[in-house]
Amino acid sequence: MIEDKSTEQRIIEAAKQVFIEKGYDGARMQEIADLAGINKAMLHYYFRSKDKLFFTIFDDIFSRFMPAVQKGFTSNMSVEEKIKFFINSYITLLQSNPYIPLFILHELSRNPEELKTHIHDKVTSNFKIFQEQMQLEINQGLIKPIDFRQIVTNIIALCVFPFVARPLLQEVFSSDNESFDKFIEARKTIVPDLILNWIKM
Repeated sequence: MIEDKSTEQRIIEAAKQVFIEKGYDGARMQEIADLAGINKAMLHYYFRSKDKLFFTIFDDIFSRFMPAVQKGFTSNMSVEEKIKFFINSYITLLQSNPYIPLFILHELSRNPEELKTHIHDKVTSNFKIFQEQMQLEINQGLIKPIDFRQIVTNIIALCVFPFVARPLLQEVFSSDNESFDKFIEARKTIVPDLILNWIKM
């Protein structure tokens, strides 16, 4: 049972635990109710359907990414500074919440159309600001004329992959948890250097 908190908060924490562990298809409302220490009728009083509860959890998890994105992309920083800020913030977040990438990737593969629509408005405006700034710096000859989509995709992939593939990478590199954590920390410097060396004139 989730420790003593408000009923709604206990439900959210229980649901998050179950959805992350089992995904949408494997999650059962009765299991969530049991973990929250309530009956199923009370669960349905707060969240009338599994879908509504799931999207509450998905929004909560996805929103953990957004403050850093919003702060970085809407600031007055240069493209170089924004890339460094975003990568540092992104990796720091994943260090604290390593389950997030697999959860989001799994649910996107399960129900891509609905989740793409759900996410679209949360990220599009931020990326548009960054894209326009990049184009301005391209026009000024400060960075190479590289497709914006390639840059963003490479940044996200370089940040996320070590967390998704951690068990495999630890086995391949014979790394214990402490050395792998140091490896991840070093990427806060390595990944920006890779991206900036690629795009800068």
